[in-house]
Amino acid sequence: MAKTIVVQQIASPARRPDVQRQTLIGLGLNKIRATRELEDTPSVRGMVNAIPHLVRIVEERGE
Repeated sequence: MAKTIVVQQIASPARRPDVQRQTLIGLGLNKIRATRELEDTPSVRGMVNAIPHLVRIVEERGE
């Protein structure tokens, strides 16, 4: 089983640079408190680390 992380959006992208909004869309998030289970890859971690003020990691699953 592949490692996954559960990411939750905690803030709105309103009044923030467009690149941050596009990063949220890339993670599949669009509303506050929305969650997604994503594969734990370096690219996903990089996206989460680029917008730590908008998302949080709720849970890490897997090996």
